[in-house]
Amino acid sequence: MLTVRTIAALRARRQELWRSGHTVAFVPTMGALHEGHLALVERGRELADEVWVSIFVNPTQFAAGEDFTRYPRDEERDGRLLAERGVALLFAPDVKEIYPRPGVITLDAPPLTGGLCGAHRGGHFQGVLLVVAKLFNIVQPEVAVFGAKDYQQALLIRRLVDDLCFPVRLEIVPTVREADGLAMSSRNAYLDPQQRLAATVLHRALAAAAAQAQTGERSGAALEAAIAAVVAGEPAVTLQYAAAVDPETLQPQPNIARRVLLAAAVVVGSARLIDNILVEVQ
Repeated sequence: MLTVRTIAALRARRQELWRSGHTVAFVPTMGALHEGHLALVERGRELADEVWVSIFVNPTQFAAGEDFTRYPRDEERDGRLLAERGVALLFAPDVKEIYPRPGVITLDAPPLTGGLCGAHRGGHFQGVLLVVAKLFNIVQPEVAVFGAKDYQQALLIRRLVDDLCFPVRLEIVPTVREADGLAMSSRNAYLDPQQRLAATVLHRALAAAAAQAQTGERSGAALEAAIAAVVAGEPAVTLQYAAAVDPETLQPQPNIARRVLLAAAVVVGSARLIDNILVEVQ
């Protein structure tokens, strides 16, 4: 596996692949890799000649007081995992390589960023959109692979690609879970054993509401209340939001007709965790 740290070195390698006619599937990450990330790599191997992964803890998507400085970092371990999975190139730039000067260009999609996580993490998605646009311009992949756990992020990136005409195909891979249902996340590393057990309430709450939707409940407010009720039964977990929204617009769904996205965020100890279930109803 080739590790590069500069845009110039990456572009030189990209030129070589264009000349040879080889394609790239790109997996952008912030490191602290787990099996969820590696599932994206495996899917990328099915879709292109080479898989390239970036590891960059993006400062612009962390609000004041969030965990930028303590976000888990272990490039040696991550690189070993990626090499074992056949990744061809690791792009691991420093902050000055991506942000050489204070930026003046901003990206936003207010109809999609105002709710769910956007309502609780000021500026987060603006930072996500900016860094993804930068990475797409740097790497110019044929395919980019993201996970479904960050549903709002994936939807925003799809709109970014469509609205700004990026020549990249997006592939969204289903959430990878632990045996007890907890969605894999780099922030799970913050949990002690008791908190880790308590965190399973997030998926249980969403699954309980999904079961109600599938058996006839059509009130979005009732489904949100069902999520909140299950979470409330776990005193070590604080609910940040529970939402039943339209999967395309992320707007609240008072009355569910066909599909609903059930999404929630909780705080467990020092970890903020998110999850979602997309439900098809009769």
